[in-house]
Amino acid sequence: MTHTKDRNIVVDIERNRLRVIISHGEDEEIIKLSVGEARTLHQALGEKLEDYEQRQNLRID
Repeated sequence: MTHTKDRNIVVDIERNRLRVIISHGEDEEIIKLSVGEARTLHQALGEKLEDYEQRQNLRID
């Protein structure tokens, strides 16, 4: 679960899916993922976070 000032992200387990609930103010988005889709998302997020962190460490001269 991740919190920012006005955003709340909750991941929960259903019978054979993972449910991701993203709340922002009064808006709410629910995404249901199969295990395979969740693994793909996990991998893609990991790769993008790593890329983001590497870009943050680059010096711009």
